[in-house]
Amino acid sequence: MRVGFIGLGNVGGKLAGSLLRNGMDVTVRDLDETLVAEFAARGAKSADSPKTMVKTCDVIITCLPHPTISAAVVEGEDGLLEALGPGKIWLEMSTTDEAEVKRLGQKVLATGAAAVDCPVSGGCHRAATGNIAIFAGCDRDTFEAILPLLTTMGRRVLHTGPLGSASILKVLTNYLATANLISCAEALTVAKGAGMDLNTAFEAIKISSGNSFVHETESQVILNGSRDISFTMDLVLKDIGLFQDVADRAGVPLEMNPLMIEIFKDGIARFGERELSPNIIKRLEEATGLDVTASGFPAEMVDDEPEEPGYEVVPARG
Repeated sequence: MRVGFIGLGNVGGKLAGSLLRNGMDVTVRDLDETLVAEFAARGAKSADSPKTMVKTCDVIITCLPHPTISAAVVEGEDGLLEALGPGKIWLEMSTTDEAEVKRLGQKVLATGAAAVDCPVSGGCHRAATGNIAIFAGCDRDTFEAILPLLTTMGRRVLHTGPLGSASILKVLTNYLATANLISCAEALTVAKGAGMDLNTAFEAIKISSGNSFVHETESQVILNGSRDISFTMDLVLKDIGLFQDVADRAGVPLEMNPLMIEIFKDGIARFGERELSPNIIKRLEEATGLDVTASGFPAEMVDDEPEEPGYEVVPARG
């Protein structure tokens, strides 16, 4: 299977790296020529346009920071649509809007190609090791055709249903992660203000009913002070905004998410849109004068689990 990969950023570069590491035939494209050169040095080919890439690849993956960029790659000049046809598959691995991926997907399907929304979840450190989770929204035949590719990039792979379903679940999980981040920031700041040892507080949360994936990962880099998870405030705001769009279309009146949107808008106004997302705690540090850091925690998250063969996760049915 010949794979084209467009977008070599924090997540895309690691997913493409997993493909290369496992011996896949990979062609890459990114506006940053330095990243393209790095992949070429590791054995990847390069393409001068999305259209050209389609001609030499069976599967084309896009992993880009915003839905408008994906739209330009798919339907813009020299875009994917100019060359897609039967036998080709487009995988949208960006975090995107359900309605937008359906819109673009219908255009792709009209060419005779297949379309999949295929976001990932679990953090850049797990994307780097091939242990990340992957959601896939598409028909079952297409899912089975791409499953070997997905299990090369990730460990746990879930077929979520038709096109668009994976994007709904992705922004839902990112909403939960953001709620966890805000609550962890508040809990750690209260612990510091109440005179608790932060190393002890971290372990107390970790072994309790208050634990979460976000606490086990992001709380560590918060306490280290680096706050580095390779994810920025503007991306958080985009994701919880997409979740709000899903809720609005479903007619569900939310209470927490609008508040979270305001919190991150304030964080961006204070610290800049490219500020690392765990630094949302700086709002509390500035308000209290507290330094919520402690020794003994890593500056960045590293997946210490060995890379394992991926597999399909099958939901329980009654």
